[in-house]
Amino acid sequence: MEVLALLASLVLVWMAWQLYRAKQFTRFKREIESQLKPQVIEALNNHLEDTRSDLFPNNECHQQAAQFYWCQYKSRIVQAALKFGIIDKQWLVDNNKLRHCQHLFHIEQAYLADIDSLGSESINS
Repeated sequence: MEVLALLASLVLVWMAWQLYRAKQFTRFKREIESQLKPQVIEALNNHLEDTRSDLFPNNECHQQAAQFYWCQYKSRIVQAALKFGIIDKQWLVDNNKLRHCQHLFHIEQAYLADIDSLGSESINS
């Protein structure tokens, strides 16, 4: 009987720990939406204005399409923030968000942008 009570207590503690971790991850996703997204949109618009040419007009329609693409998923917002230099890996480590970022990239891996195919000057100018 005591063993059963101990096992039940351990399960409850484990479930409480999982709930705490889930709330931390949800807070991380909210921070992406509220803090990183506006910075990514601004950096993206600046990049599109800087690379405007006859071949790439980057007008209002292009800006809206780029914003929709990069801000559609939280993993893409983080990718763009990393690519634009808004955040870096050290910032993720210092703020204890690296594990959350890895988890986000894992669960949204189907939605990650193929940044390697964009070229080095595509986002970093």
